[in-house]
Formats: sequence, structure tokens, C-alpha cells
Amino acid sequence: MIRAETTNEAKPTVIIVDDDVSVRDSLEGLLRSVGLEVRAFPSVPEFLKSRRPDGPTCLVLDVRLPGRSGLDFQRELAESNINLPVIFITGHGDVPMSVQAMKRGALEFLTKPFRDQDLLDAIQLGLARDRTRLETETAVKALRQRFEALTVREREVMAGVVKGRLNKQIAGDLGISEVTVKVHRSQVMRKMGASSLPDLARMADQLNLGRNIP
Repeated sequence: MIRAETTNEAKPTVIIVDDDVSVRDSLEGLLRSVGLEVRAFPSVPEFLKSRRPDGPTCLVLDVRLPGRSGLDFQRELAESNINLPVIFITGHGDVPMSVQAMKRGALEFLTKPFRDQDLLDAIQLGLARDRTRLETETAVKALRQRFEALTVREREVMAGVVKGRLNKQIAGDLGISEVTVKVHRSQVMRKMGASSLPDLARMADQLNLGRNIP
């Protein structure tokens, strides 16, 4: 749907999707005046043809658009598991519409004309949230790579460790000696970069492994 773009510097970017050229130009000028990178599009299809920025991103989306509405697109993003903070702007908003948008995770629902500062505040919140998401994804990716470097036996030992089982119990479970369990356990801690057993259990939770590690 939206392809990721790799750049040397992950700059925060605000994406504007609004079919009113005067609104696009006005918002683009406002955001550039405060030092933000901006990409503006007249419709959802035009946006989808573009490459998604690699850095923190926030989407300023008009509710009423030609063809696919902003609300429809918000739902499609969620269904595609594409996490983009969304700020809705509209000249024809109503309470049910705003409630629907907010329930689906929109950061803000602004009715035109709105104060520039209200939009800027919402954008800064959106960029901060997306920055946190990207940092978390990067950390989990590195953790996943360390986990995948474990041997099958090391993963089996890790499963026993995060369940809270003793070396002797793990040895019985796997049919190996307690000494062998200690060796694998040491390797797991080293390869995962875990400083303690609670730290290792936290890593398993971050990887959504639960206690049943393949």
C-alpha cells in the first residue's frame, strides 16, 4: 500500500491530504514556517502513490475528499496495520463524525477555521507518538535478531528459564544434564544481552513469545 522510504536522516514529516488547493498551500506554508518537512496531496490515491517517509510522520487528513473519504481511509489504515497518527480537519464536521474518528484513534478533529496553534500542538503530539513507535520497533527488531541467533536448544532452555523453572527441572524436561542446561543458559543470557532473569523475561514479553518459545 504505502512503501517505506529509507533516508540517512529520519526527519519528521507532516503529510497533508486535502482537495482544496488553497487549504493545502496555507497549511504547507504554516508548517514550513516552523521548520517542518511537508508533503501535500489532493487525494488519497495521490498519497498512496508516494513513498512513506522513514522518520516520524503525522497525517493531516480532510474528512471530505473526492472518492475515498478521510474516515474510510482511516479505517483502511487500521485494517492494514499501518500506524500513522491522524489529525482530521473539516469544514463540515458534526459530533457523530468526530466521535467516530476519535474512537478509531484520531489525535484531533479540527473544524475549519481552526487556530494555527491548535493544529501545531496536535502535530507535535502526533510526531512525538510516531517517534516513540519507531524507536520501539527498532528496539524490538534488534531483539528479534538476537533471539533468532539462538540455537533450537537454547530457545528451549530460554523457555524453561522464563517460566521460572530451575536448571534441574529444565534438564528433566529436555532430557539433558544440568551442566548442559547451565551452559545453554549462560549462552542465552549472553546472546540476548540480558543482565538478569527478569530482564530476559521482559525481552520474551516484548517479542510476544509468552512462555511458549518455539
